[in-house]
Amino acid sequence: MVAKSSGNGRKKGGEKPSTREDRLKAALKANMGRRKAQARARAASTNDKNDNA
Repeated sequence: MVAKSSGNGRKKGGEKPSTREDRLKAALKANMGRRKAQARARAASTNDKNDNA
């Protein structure tokens, strides 16, 4: 008898995504994280400039 997977299509652990859709999803997530970090840094620097004025 063969054990069935959970069927949710997600990889466990540190496996690299193999399909194109998974690679694109991972790239989008990383890009959004970078953009949010940049936005937070810009907002913090703007707040610092306003506080010093």
